[in-house]
Amino acid sequence: MGLRRNKLRESHDEVDTGPLNDILFILLMFFLMISTLANPNVIKMSVPRAKSDTKTKQSVVVSVDKNKNVYVGSKRVDMDSLESALAKYINKGDSIKPAVVINADSSSQWGEIVRVMKVARRLGASTSATVSGNE
Repeated sequence: MGLRRNKLRESHDEVDTGPLNDILFILLMFFLMISTLANPNVIKMSVPRAKSDTKTKQSVVVSVDKNKNVYVGSKRVDMDSLESALAKYINKGDSIKPAVVINADSSSQWGEIVRVMKVARRLGASTSATVSGNE
């Protein structure tokens, strides 16, 4: 006995979502591009200004590499003349305590970093150290 299957039951009606995905992607890209181009400073405001001369916190960057080379800013300095090089940037008479930021290579020796910290603190500056490199 041969049973016939109903063709209506076999057909599965589906909605093709390919074009919908394309439209959503284009809208997403449009909103991302527009949001990066939008200027967040739309409202013009008048901010108060100080009449006296205000000083900002002074910071000096000292770098130590793995070969014990010390740099103040981008200028290479010997460890013996580090104190005189830092004294040019640090004024003891200022009311604001200057900061010395020490960037060190991960393979540099800790003794060199501590020596830089001691020199900076002797000059009256606060210190912070950052060790970076490939580990």
